[in-house]
Amino acid sequence: MAAIELEGLTKRFGDVVAVDDLDLSVEEGEIFGFLGPNGAGKSTTIDILLDFLRPTSGTVTVLGHDAQSEGLAVRSRIGVLPDAYHVYDRLTGRQHVEFAIEMKGADDGAQALLERVRIADAADRKAGGYSKGMRQRLVLAMALVGDPDLLVLDEPSTGLDPNGAREMREIIREENDRGTTVFFSSHIMEQVEAVCDRVAIIDRGRLVAVDTIDGLRDSTETGETLYVYVTELDDGILERVGGLEGVGSAAIDDDRLRVTVDGVSKFAVLHAIDEIAGVQDFSVVESSLEDLFVRYTNEVSEVEA
Repeated sequence: MAAIELEGLTKRFGDVVAVDDLDLSVEEGEIFGFLGPNGAGKSTTIDILLDFLRPTSGTVTVLGHDAQSEGLAVRSRIGVLPDAYHVYDRLTGRQHVEFAIEMKGADDGAQALLERVRIADAADRKAGGYSKGMRQRLVLAMALVGDPDLLVLDEPSTGLDPNGAREMREIIREENDRGTTVFFSSHIMEQVEAVCDRVAIIDRGRLVAVDTIDGLRDSTETGETLYVYVTELDDGILERVGGLEGVGSAAIDDDRLRVTVDGVSKFAVLHAIDEIAGVQDFSVVESSLEDLFVRYTNEVSEVEA
């Protein structure tokens, strides 16, 4: 069974279409990344999943329940870390979690939940003295009350330093290992690439790609970039290399060529470059998720232009 199923989801605000006929399926047990530029419709989609907004048309099913007609059943089985969260400075971490346990009618132990997010040693300190990362993990501990089947995380690493972001990644993986499906929105591509099984990219409310990151690489021309050191390098050589069959783009990057390969073997391209300028050394770099994100969202803009 899919943990999340969107069919024809559309949301309009007057003349503005925030989400446009979105079809998407998230399988149980996945860590699924939901990506898009600012204003792409990510937050609107999440708000509809949580029944904070009602769709203009289409259906949303979460854990087998209709998100609008069975909103209470949905919310009882999910945990949410919102982008805009608030903690009470005068309450301790333990008091925050105990309040969440009481509100959800669960029988969890507050200490155990704080241990899961690695702030148990600060359980009895007031949250006003917590760092940004500790506050983030405190709210995550509250989201974990009742052992939810689905975690919805909206920008879980925003504002965190590298250590805090790494700890958040590790916690997400651990919760997924416990059997929890994780659906999260983020604009920090390195975080998504490090933990996600699959990703969806939306732009202007429409789905433009959904696949594993390797699958996205394989389906674009930006799967690999060659960095090539040659015996001589000038604008004339750059122009000749750029005109080779199989070269998507070519540029001078410091004292080397940067070449994207388009639909042919990279070794065929290297052989052709060698005949022009003499290859001394090369390296191959796979495109990052950020490269792929830019490619997919730019393609949509160019088609509409």
